[in-house]
Amino acid sequence: MRIRAALIAAALTVLSACSSGGSASDTLKVGVSPVPHAQILKYVADNLAAQKGLKIEVVEFTDYVQPNTALVDGSLDANYFQTVPYLQTFTQESGAKVEWVEPVHVEPLGLYSKKVKKLDELPPGAKVALANDATNETRGLKLLEANGLIKLKAVDAPTVRDIAENPKNLQFVPLEAAQLPRSLEDTDASVINGNYAIDAGLKPATDSLALEKAEGNPNANGLVTRTELKDDKRIRDLAELLGSQQVKDYIKQTYNGSVIPV
Repeated sequence: MRIRAALIAAALTVLSACSSGGSASDTLKVGVSPVPHAQILKYVADNLAAQKGLKIEVVEFTDYVQPNTALVDGSLDANYFQTVPYLQTFTQESGAKVEWVEPVHVEPLGLYSKKVKKLDELPPGAKVALANDATNETRGLKLLEANGLIKLKAVDAPTVRDIAENPKNLQFVPLEAAQLPRSLEDTDASVINGNYAIDAGLKPATDSLALEKAEGNPNANGLVTRTELKDDKRIRDLAELLGSQQVKDYIKQTYNGSVIPV
Protein backbone atom coordinates (compact mmCIF):
# COMPACT_ATOMS: atom_id res chain seq x y z
CA MET A 1 0.00 0.00 0.00
CA ARG A 2 2.83 2.41 0.84
CA ILE A 3 4.42 1.80 -2.56
CA ARG A 4 1.13 2.33 -4.37
CA ALA A 5 0.47 5.56 -2.48
CA ALA A 6 3.92 6.89 -3.26
CA LEU A 7 3.41 6.12 -6.94
CA ILE A 8 0.10 7.95 -7.27
CA ALA A 9 1.91 11.28 -7.10
CA ALA A 10 4.70 9.92 -9.29
CA ALA A 11 2.32 8.99 -12.10
CA LEU A 12 1.47 12.57 -13.10
CA THR A 13 5.11 13.59 -13.03
CA VAL A 14 6.28 10.72 -15.17
CA LEU A 15 3.57 11.45 -17.76
CA SER A 16 4.91 14.99 -18.00
CA ALA A 17 8.48 13.72 -18.28
CA CYS A 18 7.55 11.25 -21.00
CA SER A 19 5.71 13.89 -23.01
CA SER A 20 8.89 15.96 -23.10
CA GLY A 21 11.04 12.98 -24.05
CA GLY A 22 12.13 11.93 -20.56
CA SER A 23 15.55 12.95 -19.29
CA ALA A 24 17.23 15.14 -21.86
CA SER A 25 20.23 16.01 -19.72
CA ASP A 26 23.67 14.66 -20.53
CA THR A 27 24.14 14.11 -16.80
CA LEU A 28 22.98 10.74 -15.52
CA LYS A 29 21.19 11.03 -12.17
CA VAL A 30 21.60 7.84 -10.16
CA GLY A 31 19.96 7.16 -6.78
CA VAL A 32 22.01 5.15 -4.29
CA SER A 33 22.31 4.12 -0.66
CA PRO A 34 25.17 5.99 1.06
CA VAL A 35 27.28 2.90 1.80
CA PRO A 36 28.71 1.21 -0.19
CA HIS A 37 26.75 2.22 -3.30
CA ALA A 38 27.48 5.96 -3.20
CA GLN A 39 31.14 5.29 -2.48
CA ILE A 40 31.43 2.88 -5.40
CA LEU A 41 29.53 5.19 -7.75
CA LYS A 42 31.64 8.19 -6.71
CA TYR A 43 34.75 6.16 -7.49
CA VAL A 44 33.34 5.53 -10.97
CA ALA A 45 32.36 9.20 -11.41
CA ASP A 46 35.76 10.50 -10.29
CA ASN A 47 38.05 7.95 -11.93
CA LEU A 48 36.36 6.17 -14.83
CA ALA A 49 33.40 8.11 -16.20
CA ALA A 50 35.52 10.43 -18.33
CA GLN A 51 36.60 7.42 -20.39
CA LYS A 52 33.03 7.25 -21.70
CA GLY A 53 32.34 10.98 -21.69
CA LEU A 54 29.84 10.26 -18.93
CA LYS A 55 28.66 12.76 -16.33
CA ILE A 56 27.15 11.24 -13.18
CA GLU A 57 25.17 12.94 -10.43
CA VAL A 58 25.10 10.80 -7.29
CA VAL A 59 21.82 11.18 -5.34
CA GLU A 60 21.82 9.54 -1.90
CA PHE A 61 18.83 8.04 -0.09
CA THR A 62 18.77 6.49 3.38
CA ASP A 63 15.77 4.22 2.80
CA TYR A 64 14.73 1.55 0.29
CA VAL A 65 11.51 3.19 -0.96
CA GLN A 66 12.44 6.60 -2.35
CA PRO A 67 15.09 5.45 -4.86
CA ASN A 68 12.42 3.53 -6.78
CA THR A 69 9.66 6.12 -6.53
CA ALA A 70 12.11 8.83 -7.66
CA LEU A 71 13.13 6.64 -10.60
CA VAL A 72 9.51 6.14 -11.61
CA ASP A 73 8.62 9.84 -11.37
CA GLY A 74 11.56 10.80 -13.58
CA SER A 75 13.66 12.50 -10.88
CA LEU A 76 16.32 9.84 -11.47
CA ASP A 77 17.59 8.09 -14.59
CA ALA A 78 18.72 4.98 -12.70
CA ASN A 79 19.28 3.62 -9.24
CA TYR A 80 21.80 1.28 -7.67
CA PHE A 81 20.77 -0.07 -4.27
CA GLN A 82 18.56 -3.13 -4.67
CA THR A 83 18.45 -6.83 -5.47
CA VAL A 84 16.45 -8.68 -8.12
CA PRO A 85 13.98 -10.13 -5.55
CA TYR A 86 13.39 -6.66 -4.06
CA LEU A 87 12.86 -5.18 -7.54
CA GLN A 88 10.43 -7.96 -8.45
CA THR A 89 8.36 -7.27 -5.34
CA PHE A 90 8.32 -3.56 -6.15
CA THR A 91 7.20 -4.04 -9.75
CA GLN A 92 4.55 -6.59 -8.78
CA GLU A 93 3.07 -4.24 -6.18
CA SER A 94 3.35 -1.03 -8.18
CA GLY A 95 3.16 -2.03 -11.84
CA ALA A 96 6.08 0.31 -12.50
CA LYS A 97 8.00 -0.15 -15.76
CA VAL A 98 11.55 -0.44 -14.45
CA GLU A 99 14.16 -3.02 -15.39
CA TRP A 100 17.24 -4.71 -14.03
CA VAL A 101 20.38 -3.81 -15.97
CA GLU A 102 23.48 -5.33 -14.35
CA PRO A 103 24.58 -6.91 -11.05
CA VAL A 104 27.52 -5.23 -9.31
CA HIS A 105 28.15 -6.63 -5.83
CA VAL A 106 26.83 -8.74 -2.97
CA GLU A 107 26.42 -7.41 0.56
CA PRO A 108 26.00 -10.50 2.75
CA LEU A 109 23.16 -10.18 5.25
CA GLY A 110 24.35 -10.74 8.81
CA LEU A 111 23.09 -11.50 12.31
CA TYR A 112 24.62 -9.16 14.91
CA SER A 113 24.39 -8.80 18.67
CA LYS A 114 25.69 -6.63 21.50
CA LYS A 115 24.46 -9.15 24.06
CA VAL A 116 26.08 -12.44 22.99
CA LYS A 117 29.25 -13.48 21.21
CA LYS A 118 28.07 -16.81 19.76
CA LEU A 119 24.85 -18.13 18.25
CA ASP A 120 24.45 -20.82 20.91
CA GLU A 121 24.47 -18.12 23.61
CA LEU A 122 21.13 -16.71 22.41
CA PRO A 123 18.72 -17.32 25.32
CA PRO A 124 15.27 -18.89 25.07
CA GLY A 125 12.75 -16.26 24.02
CA ALA A 126 15.44 -14.00 22.60
CA LYS A 127 14.22 -10.92 20.73
CA VAL A 128 15.48 -10.92 17.13
CA ALA A 129 14.84 -7.98 14.82
CA LEU A 130 14.18 -8.50 11.10
CA ALA A 131 13.62 -6.11 8.20
CA ASN A 132 9.91 -5.50 7.66
CA ASP A 133 10.00 -5.59 3.86
CA ALA A 134 9.08 -8.94 2.34
CA THR A 135 12.33 -9.56 0.46
CA ASN A 136 14.68 -8.95 3.37
CA GLU A 137 12.41 -10.67 5.86
CA THR A 138 12.73 -13.81 3.74
CA ARG A 139 16.51 -13.40 3.48
CA GLY A 140 16.79 -12.98 7.25
CA LEU A 141 14.70 -16.04 8.01
CA LYS A 142 16.69 -18.15 5.57
CA LEU A 143 19.90 -17.00 7.27
CA LEU A 144 18.54 -18.09 10.64
CA GLU A 145 17.45 -21.43 9.20
CA ALA A 146 20.85 -22.00 7.57
CA ASN A 147 22.41 -21.58 11.02
CA GLY A 148 20.07 -23.98 12.79
CA LEU A 149 18.00 -21.48 14.77
CA ILE A 150 14.66 -22.17 13.06
CA LYS A 151 13.14 -24.41 10.42
CA LEU A 152 10.90 -23.02 7.68
CA LYS A 153 8.05 -24.51 5.70
CA ALA A 154 8.86 -25.32 2.08
CA VAL A 155 7.46 -22.14 0.49
CA ASP A 156 9.04 -19.78 -2.03
CA ALA A 157 9.11 -16.61 0.08
CA PRO A 158 8.71 -17.53 3.74
CA THR A 159 7.60 -15.04 6.37
CA VAL A 160 7.52 -15.44 10.15
CA ARG A 161 4.14 -17.16 9.68
CA ASP A 162 5.97 -19.95 7.82
CA ILE A 163 8.25 -20.94 10.69
CA ALA A 164 7.73 -24.66 11.25
CA GLU A 165 10.14 -25.11 14.16
CA ASN A 166 11.46 -22.53 16.62
CA PRO A 167 13.21 -24.48 19.39
CA LYS A 168 14.45 -21.36 21.20
CA ASN A 169 11.04 -19.69 20.91
CA LEU A 170 12.69 -16.65 19.33
CA GLN A 171 10.54 -13.51 19.34
CA PHE A 172 10.69 -11.59 16.07
CA VAL A 173 10.56 -7.79 15.88
CA PRO A 174 9.87 -6.29 12.41
CA LEU A 175 11.59 -2.95 11.75
CA GLU A 176 12.48 -0.69 8.84
CA ALA A 177 15.80 -1.94 7.50
CA ALA A 178 17.49 1.41 8.21
CA GLN A 179 16.55 1.12 11.92
CA LEU A 180 18.10 -2.31 12.45
CA PRO A 181 21.59 -1.19 13.55
CA ARG A 182 20.07 1.02 16.27
CA SER A 183 17.88 -1.85 17.40
CA LEU A 184 20.93 -3.68 18.76
CA GLU A 185 20.58 -1.71 22.00
CA ASP A 186 17.14 -3.23 22.58
CA THR A 187 17.27 -6.70 21.01
CA ASP A 188 19.25 -9.83 21.73
CA ALA A 189 20.22 -9.94 18.04
CA SER A 190 19.28 -8.24 14.77
CA VAL A 191 19.53 -9.33 11.16
CA ILE A 192 21.05 -6.34 9.34
CA ASN A 193 21.56 -5.60 5.65
CA GLY A 194 25.19 -5.22 4.67
CA ASN A 195 24.99 -1.56 3.65
CA TYR A 196 23.40 -0.49 6.93
CA ALA A 197 25.82 -2.64 8.93
CA ILE A 198 28.84 -1.03 7.28
CA ASP A 199 27.35 2.46 7.65
CA ALA A 200 26.94 1.78 11.39
CA GLY A 201 30.61 0.84 11.74
CA LEU A 202 30.07 -2.90 11.83
CA LYS A 203 32.39 -5.22 9.93
CA PRO A 204 30.28 -8.04 8.50
CA ALA A 205 33.22 -10.35 7.89
CA THR A 206 34.30 -10.24 11.56
CA ASP A 207 31.48 -8.81 13.70
CA SER A 208 28.54 -10.97 12.63
CA LEU A 209 27.35 -14.05 14.50
CA ALA A 210 26.22 -15.46 11.14
CA LEU A 211 26.66 -14.23 7.58
CA GLU A 212 25.10 -15.09 4.23
CA LYS A 213 27.37 -16.93 1.85
CA ALA A 214 28.40 -14.95 -1.22
CA GLU A 215 28.74 -17.92 -3.57
CA GLY A 216 25.47 -18.57 -5.36
CA ASN A 217 23.79 -15.70 -3.53
CA PRO A 218 20.81 -14.46 -5.60
CA ASN A 219 20.82 -11.10 -3.82
CA ALA A 220 23.39 -9.14 -5.79
CA ASN A 221 22.88 -5.37 -5.76
CA GLY A 222 22.74 -3.87 -9.21
CA LEU A 223 21.85 -1.11 -11.61
CA VAL A 224 18.17 -0.49 -12.44
CA THR A 225 16.54 1.95 -14.87
CA ARG A 226 13.18 2.75 -16.42
CA THR A 227 12.21 0.56 -19.37
CA GLU A 228 12.34 3.55 -21.72
CA LEU A 229 16.02 4.10 -20.85
CA LYS A 230 17.27 0.51 -20.92
CA ASP A 231 19.04 1.04 -24.27
CA ASP A 232 20.27 4.56 -23.46
CA LYS A 233 24.01 4.73 -24.17
CA ARG A 234 24.65 6.41 -20.82
CA ILE A 235 23.03 3.49 -18.98
CA ARG A 236 24.97 0.91 -20.98
CA ASP A 237 28.23 2.80 -20.41
CA LEU A 238 27.60 3.02 -16.67
CA ALA A 239 26.80 -0.69 -16.50
CA GLU A 240 30.07 -1.46 -18.27
CA LEU A 241 32.05 0.71 -15.86
CA LEU A 242 30.37 -0.77 -12.77
CA GLY A 243 31.30 -4.23 -14.02
CA SER A 244 34.89 -3.31 -14.85
CA GLN A 245 37.96 -4.87 -13.27
CA GLN A 246 38.87 -1.46 -11.80
CA VAL A 247 35.62 -1.41 -9.82
CA LYS A 248 36.02 -5.04 -8.74
CA ASP A 249 39.51 -4.21 -7.44
CA TYR A 250 38.24 -1.08 -5.67
CA ILE A 251 35.52 -3.08 -3.90
CA LYS A 252 37.95 -5.80 -2.81
CA GLN A 253 40.54 -3.33 -1.53
CA THR A 254 38.04 -1.04 0.20
CA TYR A 255 35.68 -3.45 1.96
CA ASN A 256 37.88 -6.43 2.85
CA GLY A 257 35.24 -9.08 2.23
CA SER A 258 32.27 -7.16 3.67
CA VAL A 259 31.20 -6.30 0.11
CA ILE A 260 31.96 -8.79 -2.65
CA PRO A 261 32.09 -7.93 -6.37
CA VAL A 262 30.00 -10.08 -8.69
